[in-house]
Amino acid sequence: MGSVPDPGELTELAQPSFEEFQKQTSLMTSCTLLWQELSDHFTSLEQNLMKKSEALKQMIESLDNQTQTSLESLNRREVTIDHSVEIVAGKVGERARAALESLEKARDGGGGDGSNDDSGEVDDEEGLLSALKALCLKMDARGFWNFVTARKKELENLRSKIPAALGDCVDPAMLVLEAISEVFPVDKRAEKMSNDYGWACVVILESLTPVMVDPVIGKSRLLVTPSVKEKAKEIAETWKKSLEERGRIENVKTPDVHTFLQHLVTFGIVRSEDLALYRKLVVGSAWRKQMPKLAVSVGLGDQMPDMIEELISRGQQLDAVHFTFEVGLVDKFPPVPLLKAYLRDAKKAAASMMEDSSNTSRATHLVARKEQSALKAVLKCIEEYKLEEEFPPENLKKRLDQLEKTKTEKRKPAAVPANKRTRASYNGPMPPAKAGRITNAYVSSFPFIRSPSHSPQYASPAAYPSPPTTVYSNRSPPYPYSPEIIPNSYQGSPIGYPAYNGYCNGPVPAPAPPVYHPHHHQHHQFHHQQHYY
Repeated sequence: MGSVPDPGELTELAQPSFEEFQKQTSLMTSCTLLWQELSDHFTSLEQNLMKKSEALKQMIESLDNQTQTSLESLNRREVTIDHSVEIVAGKVGERARAALESLEKARDGGGGDGSNDDSGEVDDEEGLLSALKALCLKMDARGFWNFVTARKKELENLRSKIPAALGDCVDPAMLVLEAISEVFPVDKRAEKMSNDYGWACVVILESLTPVMVDPVIGKSRLLVTPSVKEKAKEIAETWKKSLEERGRIENVKTPDVHTFLQHLVTFGIVRSEDLALYRKLVVGSAWRKQMPKLAVSVGLGDQMPDMIEELISRGQQLDAVHFTFEVGLVDKFPPVPLLKAYLRDAKKAAASMMEDSSNTSRATHLVARKEQSALKAVLKCIEEYKLEEEFPPENLKKRLDQLEKTKTEKRKPAAVPANKRTRASYNGPMPPAKAGRITNAYVSSFPFIRSPSHSPQYASPAAYPSPPTTVYSNRSPPYPYSPEIIPNSYQGSPIGYPAYNGYCNGPVPAPAPPVYHPHHHQHHQFHHQQHYY
């Protein structure tokens, strides 16, 4: 049997040390924290899965609703197409009869609508509409084009009257294509004039859209005949092929881009394969007012966030604001910070212009104009989108008034003093400013002086001494005189100048002296061997 251990020794072995206790406590704390962290992580995963599941359910419901709506729309389009075609066919018949009657009246001399002269004046809006209708009834594409392009100043009236006039046309789509073919897809004019008719193409194409909408279901369907649609597609392809000749996308003029995109929308010939091209065209001409709507119409709605970010990165914050409001992304792209950033960039650009320019006055003028343009654009944007509460325009208006005032003051002519200038030498009034320009002053008393290369019948330069060098007008002809030999007159040089006759070998008879007048006495500078005419 072994020896029994001492109870005191057992007590010492059973008691843990304080260090061991601290280790156990630290381990328990670490385990608790780890458990809490894992618990939070799994809870977060569970919540995320629930959110994604809910989002998927909503997306599925939305897709189901869209599918149902699309099926109903297709069913309605199929059901109504016969009725729509019947309505349109009836209208075409009416237009054809009206066109025939108009032609018969014109042939019999009973037209009297005053539309024979495409560029003639019209008295009022009714006269404008009558002239447009007459041209549309006759399907006179060239006359219609000339009539519209001659009235750019009446743009708003044209925009409101052309749709009504096209409504009376037998084939409005073909009339429009033939009318704009003068400059679109390529300019066919023999001489490329400076006149840009892109505005006319856009107005005519926009006016055609309400004429071609389905009379039953509206804008969701355009009634374009297959032949017209094919012709429109050919025109679009021709325009795209001409991009190389135009200098590629980067160098295409904005009116041409606007016309092309409006052409696609009007005839419903947008292609999904060309979305990348459409995007480049829209971004390159984003400053155009109608571009945001056209971008949505050509199928770029899903790409709008990326396009807006691209515009912001290119310093086109103002254009980005217009796109933002068009697609309803105001929460993602707040307009006020964008407008402020636009103003900051404008100031930086102005400062760099001042630093780089050698012509300070011109640079100052350009900087003021640039700042004015930026302020006006931002103020118009604030007014258009009702941002007065978020971005009060008072300070901008004050700054704009300041610039306008400075511009007005610079335009004021400098004040010209009256004929009361003081002569430094005689302490008397200066002669009139025009005195130096009088060409026949004292001419009869003094000979003209020519260079030695001229005819010898004129006096040589050595014949007359030089007068004092005091001159009051650099435009006055310097006529010489010799006061030394004038009897009963002042002797020596006037104003105390020493007599100078370095070119004289002896006394020379002087011509008759000028009549001295206290208010019109002048001293003229004399230059040797000069021509005076």
